[in-house]
Amino acid sequence: MDRWLEALLDLLALPHVGLPAVFVVAFVSATLLPLGSEPAVFGLVKLEPALFWPAIAVATIGNTLGGMFTWWMGRGAEKAYARLRQRPRDARALRWLQRYGAKACLLAWLPIVGDPLCAVAGWLRLPFWPCSAYMAIGKGARYVAFTAAALWLFPG
Repeated sequence: MDRWLEALLDLLALPHVGLPAVFVVAFVSATLLPLGSEPAVFGLVKLEPALFWPAIAVATIGNTLGGMFTWWMGRGAEKAYARLRQRPRDARALRWLQRYGAKACLLAWLPIVGDPLCAVAGWLRLPFWPCSAYMAIGKGARYVAFTAAALWLFPG
């Protein structure tokens, strides 16, 4: 059993796979699955400093596409509405999202609330392309800030 796990880890190792691994991790982490992509981006950039901007770009694209996928999942989630109406705090969050519209997707980078925010934006049928653009801006800024800070904190 250890052999297959070792083979899987070797297959997913950043030096061997690099940018495709960052893309997959960033995409999956933007869905409702609990996963963070920042360590993968930092790990690749730490191993290959010349890949700073390509890694940021690939992670931003993957994470944005994952957010767009979550938006589409949310678009079909009308059954959640009955539960939201029964919980006043959630209804308040829903009204907040309706008030700010697609611009609220700038916060899609936030842990815990960012991915559900994309789903609710789709459920509310907020415009797809503006939501995607705001997601990309927020997520790209997060990757630049996090990776630059991590490289500054952990030099050499």
